[in-house]
Amino acid sequence: MTDDPSPKLSHLDDEGRVHMVDVGEKDVTARIAVATGFVRMRPETVAAVRAGRTPKGDPLETARLAGIMAAKSTASLIPLCHPIPITHVDVRAELVDDGVRLEATASVEGRTGVEMEALTAVSVAALTVYDMCKAVDREMVIGEIRLERKSGGRSGDYRRDPAP
Repeated sequence: MTDDPSPKLSHLDDEGRVHMVDVGEKDVTARIAVATGFVRMRPETVAAVRAGRTPKGDPLETARLAGIMAAKSTASLIPLCHPIPITHVDVRAELVDDGVRLEATASVEGRTGVEMEALTAVSVAALTVYDMCKAVDREMVIGEIRLERKSGGRSGDYRRDPAP
């Protein structure tokens, strides 16, 4: 036995192979996660979205729906993610001066958290905004995808520190 102070990675077995963590012994608790992201775009693109002049239709509503659908498919996309019975997903898309601000909230009564579902929802919503607006602006930048907060479970609550 070594005195290695680094934490053991939960998705690696004793031989270093990846495996799905057994959550069968964990308590079922209410869990909520909120993630955000941003699609930066040119002012002309923001104006086109605001005026309803994007060739594929409304990118904000389409992105909201895509994010909800993505959250429900997270376990199919992320190899070691557990399929969980999501009880609620909400995706918001807000047009601002320099792009689209996205926020996803996911909830579950379960044995494992919904962080990946919230992050997947935001990621796919951002990709959908890009797809819906790429005929107008191929220079959009998707970024700032991050977990803002989560509650429930053995590890307790988390809230991202506000930017200084």
